[in-house]
Amino acid sequence: MKFAVLSILMAAVAFAVRAADITGVVTLQGTPPPEVQYAPIMDDPTCSKLYTNAPFTEFYVVGKNGRLANVVVFLQNADGTDITGKSTGATAAPAVLDQKGCLYHPQFLAMQTGQKLIVKNSDPCVHNVHIISKNGNPEYNDAQMAHGPDLTYAFPKPEMFMKVQCDIHPWMFAWISLFDNPWFDLTANDGAFTIKNVPPGKYTIVASHYKLGKQSQTIEVGGSNVTVNFAFTVK
Repeated sequence: MKFAVLSILMAAVAFAVRAADITGVVTLQGTPPPEVQYAPIMDDPTCSKLYTNAPFTEFYVVGKNGRLANVVVFLQNADGTDITGKSTGATAAPAVLDQKGCLYHPQFLAMQTGQKLIVKNSDPCVHNVHIISKNGNPEYNDAQMAHGPDLTYAFPKPEMFMKVQCDIHPWMFAWISLFDNPWFDLTANDGAFTIKNVPPGKYTIVASHYKLGKQSQTIEVGGSNVTVNFAFTVK
């Protein structure tokens, strides 16, 4: 019995030593298309009071040196198939989606299957949270009163860019990418990503942007950290 426990501990230590982080930066080359103004927001009697001028869409959030936000970077098996059955979502901290200023914040999320999604309403008006899946996840359509109690959801299946919309305010959208493992990240305004504690092996690493499509590279993790960069070009 002691030998078995010792073997398990040694294996865990060996994994921790061999596991590595994958880091990198995603950039955009060229001038992105102009964003579209949410003009209908100024016709709403409640939402219009929250703005002097209507806000714009944020599909192309580009920072200094062309660094691109809202890119989902994730791992697949070496042959390009999804890594499944390794979700730690049940024990992960909840993801949070807020309705504020009659918009969703953030508009892009990445989370695991089984992980809780908490939806808040920080607005002085009623919203409805309509979650629409194309990959067999449950569909929800729940009203949420102004400053009302949080709504909580979880999803069992991986999916890219699952849509969340408010049918009361039809300009409101968010997109959630779901993974059956913890090896993914979403780039922030600095375009950077980190995928932590990746076991040794060969992988396909994919960078996917809602408007610009996706790119992939083949990498090998062998116990030391790996750097991978992506560059999208405006067509």
